Amino acid sequence: MKANILIVEDEGPILELLALNISQAGYNPLRAISAEHAEKLINEALPDIILLDWMLPGMSGIDFAKKLRSNALTKTIPIIMLTARSDELDKVKGLEIGADDYITKPFSPRELNARIKAVLRRKAPELTEDILKINGLELNPVSHRVTGNNKPLEMGPTEFRLLHFFMSNPERVYSRSQLLDKVWGSQIFIEDRTVDVHIRRLRNILTQSQHENLIQTVRGSGYRLSTK
Repeated sequence: MKANILIVEDEGPILELLALNISQAGYNPLRAISAEHAEKLINEALPDIILLDWMLPGMSGIDFAKKLRSNALTKTIPIIMLTARSDELDKVKGLEIGADDYITKPFSPRELNARIKAVLRRKAPELTEDILKINGLELNPVSHRVTGNNKPLEMGPTEFRLLHFFMSNPERVYSRSQLLDKVWGSQIFIEDRTVDVHIRRLRNILTQSQHENLIQTVRGSGYRLSTK
């Protein structure tokens, strides 16, 4: 079954070019010219990935991404931000609001297809489906729910995958490159800085149940989940 990819882009020629590239890559493109238009399509059928332009008329791409991440129905849909902005702070901002990846215009169809493939691969990580419990923190891979001391913890798909991986491999130290390989699926376009951004987001979420110290930085080596 073809993956449905929602393209949210207000410039007609770019929208049609993206749709053509996505169709040729074997996916089913859905088109939206604004955040409001995209919401209507999402309410009809949830897409597998959203390609979201940063600059949109009305609600901006960043604000729309925040809205998607705050909605229980759409919080796990992977988002790839499309933008002409190449500044590192902008990349970090996009990742911090919950985007899974970030691609700077202009980009080649080959690069776009590689990123889409990588996101689809890591959408269903090969990890245990057993419920994981550590120090009052509980993760259910099947229902995609996390609780800390019986309190529900809302998080995006990347933070969920990170926590799932750490809880499946406690007390082991992983470098940024190892985490990119294990959690992001050998995605060559992702930068090491991306790991730091999502680790920070995950810790911020875990502060709600006072579990933020479980994710430890090992100076010069990487990160680990430890109860020690």
